[in-house]
Amino acid sequence: MSGSTFGRVFCVTNFGESHGPAIGCVVDGCPPGMLLAAEDIQPELDRRKPGTSRHVTQRREADGVEILSGVYQGLTTGTPIALLIRNQDQRSKDYDDLVDSFRPGHADYTYWRKYGLRDPRGGGRSSARLTAPMVAAGAIAKKWLHEQYGTLVRGHLQQLGDVVVPFDNWDETARNPFFSASAAVVDQLETYMDDLRKAGDSCGARVRVCAGPVPPGLGAPLAAKLDADIAGAMMAINAVKGVEIGDGFGVVDQRGSVHGDEITPEGFLSNHAGGILGGISTGQDIDVSIALKPTSSIRLPRRSINREGEAVTIATLGRHDPCVGIRATPIAEAMLALVLMDHALLHRAQNGDVRLDVAAVPGKVT
Repeated sequence: MSGSTFGRVFCVTNFGESHGPAIGCVVDGCPPGMLLAAEDIQPELDRRKPGTSRHVTQRREADGVEILSGVYQGLTTGTPIALLIRNQDQRSKDYDDLVDSFRPGHADYTYWRKYGLRDPRGGGRSSARLTAPMVAAGAIAKKWLHEQYGTLVRGHLQQLGDVVVPFDNWDETARNPFFSASAAVVDQLETYMDDLRKAGDSCGARVRVCAGPVPPGLGAPLAAKLDADIAGAMMAINAVKGVEIGDGFGVVDQRGSVHGDEITPEGFLSNHAGGILGGISTGQDIDVSIALKPTSSIRLPRRSINREGEAVTIATLGRHDPCVGIRATPIAEAMLALVLMDHALLHRAQNGDVRLDVAAVPGKVT
């Protein structure tokens, strides 16, 4: 299957299936000499892994990461870093009834039409389980970006179904299973998800992810725009159906006198552009929001067809996230970090010698 390698210089090749013996990735292009151990990666996987609360799939996976290559005496060598995550809690029998039929809203039908066959166990390659290796690779990118530029990549839940989640404090996201930046709304989110689970239905979500400080100059015109690559990376996440950078669709009813971020000797006065102009980073925080669709695998009966084109009714049993957006925050953070590291290395390769004798214009923290 083509299409499993991400990036130009910092490249991540993802492999495995949801119910196979293991999943993982090969990270190529990481600069040598960076301290790296499994302990640097595992905390990010722990934030994403299933079974962490009653509101997500109860599949129990330790998601322990093994570094198979590319590290010697604790340092990256510059050679490919192979990361392995073993699957331990598959229940393939839950998918016996889906071998010949297609779940509405899922990739079952499109995979069958493209390849002529598919792995129905847990969705195979179309499963959100394959985001775990990207989170592992993203942990490497996060570490490198922080050491090089002091960059922090952070995310939080903005909306769950019809519940809008206000932003109060970044620290709050680590204190609840929703990555909510507000403690005040957590009880409401708990109740909402309990009711949804009892109904056998699912809902969508909106997640915001930010990175800063980010050096100016990352990206390039036309075919290598930073915002285009960020949008592509976010759309590569399972269930993502929309991406906004900066004010996103909010720019439609803005005037130019409002949207254009004015610049003073002290810095930018706003960040409506989300830290990117002309496909190149401004030095401000990168600000991205994503919209995730409701989970397609639900208990409620839905109409579909089988491989013979006959009408069938599908009710998906097994263990599934009623809202994939609950665990999407660390995934979105990882994908943003991967894009930023790839572009930082691209910039260093072509423009590492560029020096400007001007005072740096600090980006406004938004």
